[in-house]
Amino acid sequence: MEYVIIFIAAVFVNNIVLAQFLGICPFLGVSKKVDTAVGMGAAVMFVLTISTLVTFLIQKYILDIYGLGFMQTISFILVIAALVQMVEIILKKVSPALYQALGVFLPLITTNCCILGVAILVIQKEYNLLQTVVFAISTAIGFALALIIFAGIREQLARTSVPEGMKGTPIALITAGLLAMAFMGFSGVV
Repeated sequence: MEYVIIFIAAVFVNNIVLAQFLGICPFLGVSKKVDTAVGMGAAVMFVLTISTLVTFLIQKYILDIYGLGFMQTISFILVIAALVQMVEIILKKVSPALYQALGVFLPLITTNCCILGVAILVIQKEYNLLQTVVFAISTAIGFALALIIFAGIREQLARTSVPEGMKGTPIALITAGLLAMAFMGFSGVV
């Protein structure tokens, strides 16, 4: 039951983008088309899950044992950067169209505060290994869900008549706010 609560809380209640405001750059930048949002969501899902697992193991079996806790941020950033490079190489070979669609946002996963934030949150919450994996996957699903829903709404908004002063970023921010309020409706669940 504990893992179900972690899952529901990470996906809906404490959504990393809509409740904790981490990962806003790709959320706003890659959310104009659903196809691109799905690709970015999958890439973030992979990097977030693997990097959180690896950084957890580094923290528990290297940094804590040798008293190197002050190296946490820099070591986590290096792990995340290496994993993003790996994803970039794989996407370039497997799906050149998605690689082109993601453009500059793929390397930005390296500096996506969502990924570093989850890696640090896992340590702060003192999760065990299985809780860490469940939290990482759940948070990634929550990020992808919010991104895809937001992209779908933005695609629909592109087809509607929006006042000139509201086109682009203003209507996107209002929509993001409304989506965040919708996710707040889940706050009583857990």
